[in-house]
Formats: sequence, structure tokens, C-alpha cells
Amino acid sequence: MRSKEVSEDYRYFPDPDLLPLKISQEFLDAIAAELPELPMARRKRYVETLALSDYDANWLSNNPDVAEFFDATVIVSNNAKSAANWVMGDLSAHLNKAELDISASPVNPDQLGVLIQRIDDNTLSSKTAKQLFAALWRDAGDVDELIDHLGLKQMSDSGELESIVSQIMADNPDQVAQLRNGKTKVLGFLVGQAMKATQGKANPQQVNKLIRARL
Repeated sequence: MRSKEVSEDYRYFPDPDLLPLKISQEFLDAIAAELPELPMARRKRYVETLALSDYDANWLSNNPDVAEFFDATVIVSNNAKSAANWVMGDLSAHLNKAELDISASPVNPDQLGVLIQRIDDNTLSSKTAKQLFAALWRDAGDVDELIDHLGLKQMSDSGELESIVSQIMADNPDQVAQLRNGKTKVLGFLVGQAMKATQGKANPQQVNKLIRARL
């Protein structure tokens, strides 16, 4: 049996009826501009521009819907690290429990972004922020209206907090004595007691300062 020996045997020769195709750089640039951001480019942006860790950047960029939710949250909150923590933490946990995709999340990026803003401006503590998130998950609504309705605003009034701190220190003389003797870990216990007494509404940084001022 004769074997094929030259390219013509495979019909590999130019077709004289086909015109040469020339694609301009402008056309290629226009197509590139319409393409969505690819995962590798997202990861690079998250690390280099938003200062996220490699782990966070990989986690958030693997799913386009998650990445878009995160990006929208960052625009509102202006806090990429907190947005990443909430999307990867509480939001992901609620979605997994409810067996929902992020596209069906009852809490949208705007709400989550404002929630993060209220943590950053000390309107919410970490505990009341979680309470607010749970309320948003159950009943969609305006973040600030829910904060007022549920009484979640963080206590920052010095006079009110001083009274609470005085009572906490009076009720825990042994821990106060240990703190005065240099056992700084006890400070966390006393701050925790103040948070418990205020149902998580006290400003922990302010409570910390008030306790130290009374030593």
C-alpha cells in the first residue's frame, strides 16, 4: 500500500479563492475590553490593590458570583478586609445552612456594605453587628432603620459607661486587684463583664480605657 509522502496528499495547500483575513489591533482591543475579569486577574488585583492574603484572594475569585458580590460590598463599605471576612464567614455560613447560592442571598451587597460602615464608625459592636446580620437575613430592610428598631446602637456615652464600669469593678474586686498587680489578661474578663451587662452594646475600646483610668 502506498503511503502519503507530501503535504499535497493531505490537501495542505492554499485555497486561491479565499481572501487573506486581516484583524486590526483596534478590533482586538475592543473585544478584550468587553471580556469579564478573569480569575487570575481578580486574584492579582485582590492581593496587590486590596491587600488581601493569597488564601482570601483565591477563595473569593474562584466563583464569579461570589467575586461580584464581594466587589460590590467593597465599593459600599470601603473596607476590603472586613468585606472579605463577612463574605467568607457569616454570609457563607448562612448560605450553606440554607443551601442557597450567593445570587439568592437575602442580604445584598449594599446592606452588607452599610453594616460594615456601621462597625467602622462605632455605631455597632462586633456582637450587635452579628445580630443585625441575622435580622437582615430574616427580614430585608434598611440597615439604619433596623439598628434603631432593634436598639442595637453601640453605647458610647461616657457618663453611662462610667457608671457601668464602676459597678463591674466593685463586683469583681479580686480581678481588679490582679489587674493592678500586672495580670493584664484579667482586663479582658472585666471588659467582657461590661459587654455582658450591656448586651454587647458597650464600646469595648471605651470600656477598656475607662477601666485603665480607674486603676
